[in-house]
Amino acid sequence: MAGMLAGKTALITGGWRGIGGATALLFAQEGAKVAVADLSKDNAAETVARINAAGGQAISLAGDVTNTADVAAMVEATVAAFGRLDCAFNNAGIAPHQVNQSRRRTHEWDEDGFDQLVAVDLKSVWLCMRAELQQMLKQGSGTIVNTASVAGLIGLRTACAYVASKHGVIGLTKTAALEYAEDNIRVNAVCPGYITTDMTRTSYEQRGDAMMSMVPAKRMGTAHEIAEMVCWLCSDRASFVTGAAYNVDGGYVAS
Repeated sequence: MAGMLAGKTALITGGWRGIGGATALLFAQEGAKVAVADLSKDNAAETVARINAAGGQAISLAGDVTNTADVAAMVEATVAAFGRLDCAFNNAGIAPHQVNQSRRRTHEWDEDGFDQLVAVDLKSVWLCMRAELQQMLKQGSGTIVNTASVAGLIGLRTACAYVASKHGVIGLTKTAALEYAEDNIRVNAVCPGYITTDMTRTSYEQRGDAMMSMVPAKRMGTAHEIAEMVCWLCSDRASFVTGAAYNVDGGYVAS
């Protein structure tokens, strides 16, 4: 049986490890040709090597998702390699501790940290969407999935820029879904809860018991569980789904 993404091509940002890496591997298993993009080409190449070793087809790309020229080059390279861009997963992102703002309330954040996080977690999604949509309009079809977060659906203490950015990602997603529905382009978002990745390791080490007390499933999710949702959203099985933000969170938002 052919995979659910057989014959499709995909671009994944933040594709080295965690959710991006797991999604790149699953896309390839489901039949897609995958362009894996990361800030470091060597890091992207690690994921590509795993895909190719398993019999898939992938290329590695390097670029800064906050840089317009780099983003355009990623899309151009994907099309040059595979002929088109059917699926895009805009996944690259950072957390407050990566801009030295961990555990700070709103009035304690500094401006540089706020600007850095918004640039990566919100503006880059718009930059990527803009380039991807231009290509998809030429083709006459396409699907885009953006990584938001449960933080895009609720408030979280000591994460003001992260929460604002993820709410913004959902807003961008819904707006683009409305604008391009008649062009046969679907745009959705995935909202992970607490997922076991390098990004969440620090938070879990500091307050793992408190985190799990808020999750009805009483465990961390896996990157593969997010990848499954992204894969479905990019597949023809989700052909009537656009403008949605799916939380994959073990019941966190419902509790």
